[in-house]
Amino acid sequence: MSFRMTGLVAAVFTPMRADGSLNLDRAGPVVDHLVREGVSGVFVCGSTGEWASLTTDERMKAAEAFVEAGKGRLPVVVHVGHNSLAEAHTLATHAGQIGADAISATPPSYFKPASVEVLAECLAHISAGAPELPFYYYNIPGITGVELDMLELLQLAADKLPAFVGIKYSASTVDELQSLLDFEDGRFDILHGRDEMLLSGLSTGALGAIGTTYNFAAPLYCRLIEAFNSGDMVQARRCQARSVDMIRVCREYGGHTAFKAVMGLIGLDCGPNRLPQVSLDPDETETLKSELEAIGFFQWARPQ
Repeated sequence: MSFRMTGLVAAVFTPMRADGSLNLDRAGPVVDHLVREGVSGVFVCGSTGEWASLTTDERMKAAEAFVEAGKGRLPVVVHVGHNSLAEAHTLATHAGQIGADAISATPPSYFKPASVEVLAECLAHISAGAPELPFYYYNIPGITGVELDMLELLQLAADKLPAFVGIKYSASTVDELQSLLDFEDGRFDILHGRDEMLLSGLSTGALGAIGTTYNFAAPLYCRLIEAFNSGDMVQARRCQARSVDMIRVCREYGGHTAFKAVMGLIGLDCGPNRLPQVSLDPDETETLKSELEAIGFFQWARPQ
């Protein structure tokens, strides 16, 4: 199966109301914003979208809202991973029924697959729910605790997973990323998944990237990519350094919770986080805003 994604793919937030219920009327405005700012795809119900805190029904509704909003404008990848392979299979089937462009899945992470062979069996079971859809493995060992050899997975996938097209690679091991990109002359689509290391990903040959901060700082990353493609490494490094500064500030306020708060600061409020993530209170949000102002975020991360 041939399928490729290039450029910036935003891992979107799942919009919520103050009471914690879904606020999917916000999906359309979010996609409108991403189209305007040069994003080339959407990744739904991933880590940024708080998939593990949503019910299966809520995940289906969120997928429906973003697939509808992106129709004809942006390809939509739906994350269907779950600790229950049966639930993941059901979510994959649903993604196929609603017209998603591709699916992705983390591995089961409570009972972890003990080998690449077992992981491949798990992915085959999930993908069988929508065999017509391109499938990406979501490799994020820092959260799942599943640390297996991804080159071995590509070698198995070549023969055993017909819908497998690549990996969302959210690890920081650039040497492994390089080997995946080079496997069989770039046979698989390896999407870089560390915003603060995008320049490293581009340098190894990645053509697409999935990330959280592309929701609110896509213009900065578009300038980074443009500079890299034109050979202006001074400008590319400057853009990456600003990304690192922005992410460092947000991590001081909880990382994902701060990222979601930033959406409100740019006029696209996506609501609070679900427990066990604790949303920023108004004072914390104001302090976060002040620190982002101090590093120039609202100038260099927004359209110019």
